[in-house]
Amino acid sequence: MSTRSEPWPAGTPCWVDYGAGDVDAAVSFYREVLGWTPQTAGPEFGGYVMCQVRGHDAAGIGPGTTPGVPPAWVTYLATTDADATAAAVTEAGGMVLAEPFEVMGLGRMAVVADPQGAVFGLWQALGHIGSSVVNEPGALTWNEAALPDPAAGRRFYGQVFGYRYDHVAGAGEDYVTFSTDGERALGGLGGPPAEGVPPHWLTYFAVADTDTTVAAARQRGASVEAGPFDTEFGRMATLTDPWGATFAVMGGGSAA
Repeated sequence: MSTRSEPWPAGTPCWVDYGAGDVDAAVSFYREVLGWTPQTAGPEFGGYVMCQVRGHDAAGIGPGTTPGVPPAWVTYLATTDADATAAAVTEAGGMVLAEPFEVMGLGRMAVVADPQGAVFGLWQALGHIGSSVVNEPGALTWNEAALPDPAAGRRFYGQVFGYRYDHVAGAGEDYVTFSTDGERALGGLGGPPAEGVPPHWLTYFAVADTDTTVAAARQRGASVEAGPFDTEFGRMATLTDPWGATFAVMGGGSAA
């Protein structure tokens, strides 16, 4: 079990949420696949749903806010100053898609994109730190960027967040983990994305049994993009939900 009550260090993937065309349908799908307990915020939050594991916030699902933009999971990177980090994104060649704004005293956020077009969020914690449970079934366990030009991506994220990078044995020369202290890996950066897939951040959720989770997702209309397959970090699979949003799962189990 891994829970947290203090704000996440700057540069850490600290939250993920989903902009849904049909919030009720999305909540139902992910509740059945990942075992979440949904808690609907008050009407002032526009129908946003906190998805919980053991009473701790794991992820969010809310109404999509941009017409014509398909549903997607968005990774948020922690910052102590959303305005300054948004400015740093622009200075490094990225784009601010939603200027920093405060969310009901919970935090200050922005939505940005790196120079290659991978969208991510910024979260400056005030009353809400983001994920208060990680690395257990149903919770966030890993985030990685898939970019056509990984070297350029390393320069951008290094400039904005001060990341240091380490290669992963057997993962190819383009794949690195990133950290801010040179020790604890916070996520991954590599590339390129699969043919026809735009640059993006991919969210991994921990599960107890990958094969069981994949079967549950397929039964509810998801498609399997890759896996399940075994790695030294766990058994993985990449899925696309019924509305076109891609996510990954990692845990135990075996098809053998």
